[in-house]
Amino acid sequence: MIAVIDYDAGNIKSVEKALISLGQDVCVTREKGSLFEADGLILPGVGSFGDAMAKLHSYGLTEIIKEIIGRGTPFLGICLGLQLLFERSEESPGVEGLGILRGSVVRIPSDMGLKVPHIGWNDLQLPGKGRLFAGIDPGVYVYFVHSYYLQAEEESIITATTEYGVNIHASVEKDNVFACQFHPEKSSGAGRKILQNFVNICLENKLS
Repeated sequence: MIAVIDYDAGNIKSVEKALISLGQDVCVTREKGSLFEADGLILPGVGSFGDAMAKLHSYGLTEIIKEIIGRGTPFLGICLGLQLLFERSEESPGVEGLGILRGSVVRIPSDMGLKVPHIGWNDLQLPGKGRLFAGIDPGVYVYFVHSYYLQAEEESIITATTEYGVNIHASVEKDNVFACQFHPEKSSGAGRKILQNFVNICLENKLS
């Protein structure tokens, strides 16, 4: 069973629907027992970094997430869910992120003639051998909706990048933690493959 963490941050239904289309048993929950029993967890999200962290705290989810990740359960952050895994964001000065990965989230420059937020399809380069991208070739197009982007401190965890005026760290992987700035659930066949790869990782972890 894959658990999608419900913390009132939006974009949950589309993630749930995409997983069901892959034949997965999906639980949308914030209940501690169900989260600990899951074979894998997904943290989706759209909206403000500060508001999202406040909701995670209010539902008692921050320590639960850290403990489950510490146990080695596969974990996937999507869009805002990627940003929350890091230490801080320019969107919400003074608000601490989960701090599971090292790095900052900064605003896409608005003085380069590009529209912000960045909405639409962009191609990915795949500098690392990320398990999420097994069977996917460089240059694949995926769907983005965001005004802020990741600057990861550890180059070794970056598995995908894209260019939108700046070099965007579009996906990261470290041990059992995976994250995408783009929306795999809205990225057609490529996104479906990425989600299936995550499901496969969860199954392999369960059987190991």
